[in-house]
Amino acid sequence: MKESTFNPAQQEKDISSKIVAGMERISEVFKILLWEKAKLVGLSPIQIQILIFIAFHKQSLCNVSHLAKEFNVTKPTVSDAIRVLDKKGLILKDFSSSDSRSYSITLSELGTGIVSETYNFSYPLKKQIDGFSPSELESLFGTLSQLIYKLNRNGILTVQRTCYGCKFYEKDNENDYCSLLQKELSNQEIRLDCPEYEEKASS
Repeated sequence: MKESTFNPAQQEKDISSKIVAGMERISEVFKILLWEKAKLVGLSPIQIQILIFIAFHKQSLCNVSHLAKEFNVTKPTVSDAIRVLDKKGLILKDFSSSDSRSYSITLSELGTGIVSETYNFSYPLKKQIDGFSPSELESLFGTLSQLIYKLNRNGILTVQRTCYGCKFYEKDNENDYCSLLQKELSNQEIRLDCPEYEEKASS
């Protein structure tokens, strides 16, 4: 019990614990902002997250199986959310794949309208981050992108599309390099959600 990251005494002697506690506070902010938007449009947070994801990602990722992995929830949870969104006329199901049991999901015109009302729910958080200096932002992003990659490699974070786990990523003399773009990548060019991401084969 004493070694908990949420024990203030532990935080005082271990900066990692202090950082984890700080990240927990930030996750609370994210949930609060999402809930506020959800109440305005009469949807649940996961329903809004699904709509926003569909709006900005390729159709091959917009199916029940992938959405369950993306948001770390069960397939039945996603199916329930999809059923409500379908009933409200916010999505369309595309059964054109070779597997007649599966379908991909696209937004209806009404769903696109809901996304335009909700996609900016995180802006109050972004506004505060915008206040940091360029060097602070670059340092924070570098640490964050490495943390996401490590959490994925340890099986804690199911899905990630960051450069570090992509088959096109190479480390060349301490420089980050993308063989798809055929260019070196600066720290700020490392992507967290790359449309061209392809998972690196396990070594």
